[in-house]
Amino acid sequence: MSDKIYIVRKAKPEDFVAAGELMVQVYSQLEGFPKENEQPAYYNLLRNVGEFTAKPDTELFVAASPAGDIDGAVVFFGDMQYYNSGGTATQEKNAAGFRLLAVNPNTRGAGIGKLLTEHCINKAKELKLQQIVIHTTEAMAVAWKMYEKLGFKRAEDLDFMQEKLPVFGFRLML
Repeated sequence: MSDKIYIVRKAKPEDFVAAGELMVQVYSQLEGFPKENEQPAYYNLLRNVGEFTAKPDTELFVAASPAGDIDGAVVFFGDMQYYNSGGTATQEKNAAGFRLLAVNPNTRGAGIGKLLTEHCINKAKELKLQQIVIHTTEAMAVAWKMYEKLGFKRAEDLDFMQEKLPVFGFRLML
């Protein structure tokens, strides 16, 4: 556990590289998750995560320590048409979503993932949307459990395959 107090805020352009490198680090270390040489386009998307913010209603949120270290990041979509996933999620109406949640392995257990998830839920509520949609994989078991504890329910209609990787949909009604 960390005794640091994290602030969740909208990423500044100068945070984009750190957030992208954090995502590459986290996703490349997931057991059972495709490696960069297996899905180079996906890792390019992670590395350039700041580019998502060019889309309308799309924000990159970071969890920053008091020293300014970026120890967590997530992309929030206030309009699902920009969600950029496989499956049918981009067709969801009156919905928000988030993707690419990453927490620094050295600060796991400090509640950063939960803090970022709750920030996205609150943002969707502020926008007066009816639901929030997410995806996860079996390699992300810790996140999967956290989402269920926060009230997300499996939504098989949102499942898809990312090349050979099964991706599982979840939905939280707001």
